Amino acid sequence: MIVGYPKLLSAWLVLYCLVFHVSLSNGQGKATIPGDFPDPTVIGVDGRYYAIGTSSEWGPHFPIYASNDLKSWKQQGFVFDELPAWTASAFWAPEYFYHDGLYYVYYSAKRKGDGVSCIGVATSRYPDRGFVDKGVVVAYGTESIDAFVVKEGTDLYITWKAYGLDKRPIELLGSKLSSDGLQLEGEPFSLLMDTARVGIEGQSFLRHDGYYYMFYSAGNCCGVRCDYHVQAARSRSIRGPYERVGAAVLLGENADWKCMGHGTFVANGDKIYYLFHGYNKVGTTYTGRQGLLAELAWSPSGEPVFTFIPAGDERPEALAADFLSDNRDMPFWQWDYRHSKPAFQQTRYGLELGGSVFPENPTGIALSVRPTATAYEMGTTIDLARSNADAQKGLVIYGDQDGAIGVGITQHTLQFWTVRQGKKETLGGADLPDDLSTVSLKLTVGPDFTYRAFYNVNGQWTELEANDRQGSSLQGIIQWDRSPRPGLHFSGDKEAKAVFQRFYIQDIL
Repeated sequence: MIVGYPKLLSAWLVLYCLVFHVSLSNGQGKATIPGDFPDPTVIGVDGRYYAIGTSSEWGPHFPIYASNDLKSWKQQGFVFDELPAWTASAFWAPEYFYHDGLYYVYYSAKRKGDGVSCIGVATSRYPDRGFVDKGVVVAYGTESIDAFVVKEGTDLYITWKAYGLDKRPIELLGSKLSSDGLQLEGEPFSLLMDTARVGIEGQSFLRHDGYYYMFYSAGNCCGVRCDYHVQAARSRSIRGPYERVGAAVLLGENADWKCMGHGTFVANGDKIYYLFHGYNKVGTTYTGRQGLLAELAWSPSGEPVFTFIPAGDERPEALAADFLSDNRDMPFWQWDYRHSKPAFQQTRYGLELGGSVFPENPTGIALSVRPTATAYEMGTTIDLARSNADAQKGLVIYGDQDGAIGVGITQHTLQFWTVRQGKKETLGGADLPDDLSTVSLKLTVGPDFTYRAFYNVNGQWTELEANDRQGSSLQGIIQWDRSPRPGLHFSGDKEAKAVFQRFYIQDIL
């Protein structure tokens, strides 16, 4: 749970206004679940709703959110705090299913050893905690992703995307599941083939008027050239044959959002809603694929029709964490588990951060959060007296181990730095007094995707000038399937540590 700390945040924002003398609007629409939250799955439980999204290469894995009304959501935790034993990377497309008193989460991940994407499953008696991995359910060909489970009578069926990496059309497949939902029974069967070779995936099913309706996403899911959109087909039997139904683009683009798709359905009273993802037209890949909501209706002839539901005008609450307070709640930090293993704890002196930086990682550890807007400001205060002098500590915007931007301090020297294509370079710097015990740092990101670094000594903010303004742009550090993450930074020996007294991040409106 995020710690609220309005007095601290107010002080930081006043200082920000003194520096910039500006209040700007970047025109960025608000999402139902703001921030990078691709491939959402949703389930209703006793009037409360739970959603899980793709986490890709960020750990912990698969963030869980909860809501009472499908409109206001709060994070509860993660499905996995540690890697399941069989997995290596690429945690995609979770899918809820409830059966015989258990909550199932089917998910895709790359398998250790050969890197093949398979479908695993975890179970719990609760929708928001306590999930235990049960291993691989589907290992089919060169890739098995995007699971969705359907119950027909007493029989269970699992569906998935296959052949996405092969030189043949993609196919959506199905197979009967065992009664406990943990293994396949019988031979897989074809549901729909991508004969047009546009790409199809992210299927989900609804029963209506004697038909199985299969909603799926077509086109390129990700990146600035995406053209993702939702289509539908229907059949009298789960096994098919399926025929196209409804408009060619049921959901795709509107004034604020584009590349909509890959979602699941949930009922609220007598209405049916579809939780899915899309790119904001302003933030695009910088804020990632965010959670959106639409209502489903039916024409007299049984054609599905969606009505997009805009989120409210209220902006996401600023994150402001005071690590010196008695409140031990912290932000839901995430990090690149492939290239670092952070160790952190909150003590009476603040948040201690250290850990292991793996080989071929010039950036270091990024203890990060999900941005909810293109333009934002974040800041921190570092206890230099209790931090190891030789370790670099500060703020970072992290795309990958080979692409990041940050500001930090080593010994008593400030560095404004960047990592591009695996090479770390200093953009600017400044010397600090040797007797300085604390220092405050700030990074701001503008609507033009450039960022600026500041430091505060004795109440006075000073900008760190970059000697290469082009190098201080976020362009070039974006990954194809996830947004860059802002947060705290550490780079040093395994035994070293940094002590942070506070951290905040605030959208610039």
